[in-house]
Amino acid sequence: MRLEVLVSAVNQDVYTLAERMNLQCDAIIINQTDHFSYDEYEHKGYTIKCYSFNEKGVGLSRNNALLRATGDILLFSDEDIVYEDGYAEKVLQQFEEYKNEDMLLFNMKVGEARATYYTEKAHRVHIWNAGRYPTYSFAVRRKKLHAAHITFSLLFGGGAQYSNGEDSLFLKDCLSENFRVYAVPVLLGAETERESTWFRGYHEKFFFDRGVLYHFLYGKLAILMAMRFLLAHGKVMCQTIPIKEAFRLMRKGIREGAH
Repeated sequence: MRLEVLVSAVNQDVYTLAERMNLQCDAIIINQTDHFSYDEYEHKGYTIKCYSFNEKGVGLSRNNALLRATGDILLFSDEDIVYEDGYAEKVLQQFEEYKNEDMLLFNMKVGEARATYYTEKAHRVHIWNAGRYPTYSFAVRRKKLHAAHITFSLLFGGGAQYSNGEDSLFLKDCLSENFRVYAVPVLLGAETERESTWFRGYHEKFFFDRGVLYHFLYGKLAILMAMRFLLAHGKVMCQTIPIKEAFRLMRKGIREGAH
């Protein structure tokens, strides 16, 4: 099997990015910038293909990479990920061990404020526990993904109309197509701490956008899941906007998603 990393980047020097990320396998870099170009170079014996597009949106960026991917196993990534030595072998070994699984979710070190998950014991991922995994944890069999015609939403994520959620929707679509998905306790690297490209605090747009996302994620259960979300995280997220107002905003977003 051949591993290929698909990197979503913004205004990066593509010729230094492979070294900064410690890439140790073939990769496709989609650079969102102000011009169109294609570059290709060798890094540690692997081919790094770099596409620069005068386009914005993380979903669009990842889809551009998917259209050009040829690896047997695809590992999604961002410009601020730094991989540990041997990460490629770890990924391929896990897919050898989990021969019947279509998609594996790996661990990545992140700052405490951004830590939504950490897998300590391998487990099956279902729709009810799929909402906390970021895209850079995803590795998937390419042929299975392409056969199912699954791509990333263009409505959600950095540079899109609504804030984050493209990762959860992508994983939901995979599960809806009966992908076998496992989370494994294997660490691949670390996220470099930096200012978020989309998060600007728990303001009105945050809760409204979360409501829109919940419509697409949960359908008729969206309002119930919104209540669950606020009860679980309200003490942290609702210090500026009261929890009742946050719930109203989420319900407003759910209604917009439905139309």
